[in-house]
Amino acid sequence: MYQSNNIIGNSRNIGVLILALLLLRLQPVTGQSTSEERAILITGTSTGIGLRMTELLSANGFFVYAGVRTTEDFERLDAMDNVQAVRLDVTIQSEIDGAVAFVRSQGKGLYGLINNAGVVVLGPLIELSEEDMQFQLDVNLFGPYRVTKAFADLLIESKGRIMTTSSISGILAGQRMGAYSMSKHGVEAYTDALAAELERFDIQVAAVEPGNYKSQIMANMVERMEKAGYTGEDSKYGSVIEGLNGPLDRSNFKEPDDVAEAALHFMTSASPKRRYMVVPNEFEAKITIQQVLRELVQLNDDQPFSYTRDQLVEMLDELLEENE
Repeated sequence: MYQSNNIIGNSRNIGVLILALLLLRLQPVTGQSTSEERAILITGTSTGIGLRMTELLSANGFFVYAGVRTTEDFERLDAMDNVQAVRLDVTIQSEIDGAVAFVRSQGKGLYGLINNAGVVVLGPLIELSEEDMQFQLDVNLFGPYRVTKAFADLLIESKGRIMTTSSISGILAGQRMGAYSMSKHGVEAYTDALAAELERFDIQVAAVEPGNYKSQIMANMVERMEKAGYTGEDSKYGSVIEGLNGPLDRSNFKEPDDVAEAALHFMTSASPKRRYMVVPNEFEAKITIQQVLRELVQLNDDQPFSYTRDQLVEMLDELLEENE
């Protein structure tokens, strides 16, 4: 009799254990859940970098909310596996608020946000209209600010991650690229400030700085300028559009696979980086790093507390050690 009761008791214990394990598996996981249970919102996903990020992340276990602006793009992205298209223009607050409400209603939470939507406006700064400058900053700088602010509570709940697409133009600047570089320099500052503010919530923040990859950003700019009747006839610098058959034409550039891989690393790594400079060749890496060093030299030049070469090298060594 004793043995029979013992067997029954053990059977009950095993049953309770199995039930507990099943219930545990059904519990929602927050913060450090597996990628299969994580949702990410990406803005600007119709072409180029945003589309490749959507393809790669959705193929690697993430559920992607893909921000688009047109019905055609909505239908195309929505047909992809593990992707839900969302109508989202980063300059329209009502659409941003609608996207927040929709994501909340889906019950998946939000682990990641990639602020990728961007435009380029080219032209000499002394001739560029205030309207064009406003458009440039409205999308590239105020866009990430608006979207991140709107989704902040969801990201705090998940202890998630935020990446913003900057550019090597966030380090470099040159003629006719002033407005675009201003917007991306702003993204660099925004990234650092946001990271400092969200550290208390265990949220990781990063910027990715792509070089020249294949995209529609220049073609879209030309289309906007032509619709506005731009000719460049009154410019002291000549037509911007006529110069686009050179290095600014991105139709033959490398596909942005490396940029998407950087986003995947940021979203999955236990030690994500603050900055991901991703360029298709050594030349673009060199001129970008050289510009950072050039600014260091200029800042240190003949100022009251200038550092010697040896002191600068010592500082660099210390920073390299911190980054290991």
